[in-house]
Amino acid sequence: MAVIELNKDNFDKEVKEHKGVVLVDFYGTWCHPCMILKPIYKELSEQIDGVKFASLDTDKAPEISQEHGIRGIPCIIAFKNGQEIDRIVGLMPKDQLKQAIEEIKRR
Repeated sequence: MAVIELNKDNFDKEVKEHKGVVLVDFYGTWCHPCMILKPIYKELSEQIDGVKFASLDTDKAPEISQEHGIRGIPCIIAFKNGQEIDRIVGLMPKDQLKQAIEEIKRR
């Protein structure tokens, strides 16, 4: 499954109105850890079923980042039925991230 690129025009439709779990990777193109995470996140999106993977460039949608209290990136926020249920801040190894996502998915 592809990672959906979010912006202010599609955020509500893809995240807030979605029934089920959506992961949103808040990132910046200037952020080195974010760029390391990007291919890992994409790979996990192809391995884990039942979760929608999306990403949002914080520089292109600062109002959404501010609304969700993003203080540091990379930051992955997990939403379920439009409500935040968890947050993963910072870079972590692929296996650890996969395990965290699998745990979120089971909620």
